[in-house]
Amino acid sequence: MEPHSLQIATSDGDSVSALLYLAGKKNRAAGTVILGHGAGANQLHPFMRLFASGLAERGFDVLTFNFQYMEQGRRVPDPKAKLESCYRAVIEAARNNKNLKGNRLVIGGKSMGGRIASQVAAEGAQKIAALVFLGYPLHPPGRPDKLRDAHLPQIKAPMLFVQGSRDAFGSPDELRATIKKHLLPATLHIVEGGDHSLKVPKSSGVTQAEVYASALDAIGSWVLNLAD
Repeated sequence: MEPHSLQIATSDGDSVSALLYLAGKKNRAAGTVILGHGAGANQLHPFMRLFASGLAERGFDVLTFNFQYMEQGRRVPDPKAKLESCYRAVIEAARNNKNLKGNRLVIGGKSMGGRIASQVAAEGAQKIAALVFLGYPLHPPGRPDKLRDAHLPQIKAPMLFVQGSRDAFGSPDELRATIKKHLLPATLHIVEGGDHSLKVPKSSGVTQAEVYASALDAIGSWVLNLAD
């Protein structure tokens, strides 16, 4: 099923485009997943479309969107406050959407999109059931001393980190140490051989499609188990 196109108003009088992937009526999980894109590619990137449609196939309503800089064709991400304000506007739009009423809300995204979701949650966004990170950028590549973890202890909702074992933005061991240090309510799903976009070498013995399907299954099962 093709996603529905939406326009979401932001607090500064701007607007951004969004795509709503509705779950099939037979297997609806009564959950909305908001996915923010990474710094260098918008919501139409194949990775974003694959994970949005894949989660919709697994019973979740999924909302993706463009941050304002990407909507306006700029390459450099907006300042922190503007990125967070945009994400909050999308959360509000999801809560007010008639197709999504009554759904539990899960937020997250790819790389930067997930980090912004975590900052919004840490600053007190209400009624967030969980967070899902697709390659969390724990630090810039080659700079493990520049950790982006100070805000994570403020998040009370459960978190799922889907991380490649070769991720230059944060290895599984680094994430394990962060989770332990801050006593985070977090689960780590490792994609063996995966890089920051969960891509594995051709020599890995599994196809990329199988890798993505396994990650999607893990996300779906984890979110569903939260309700048990």
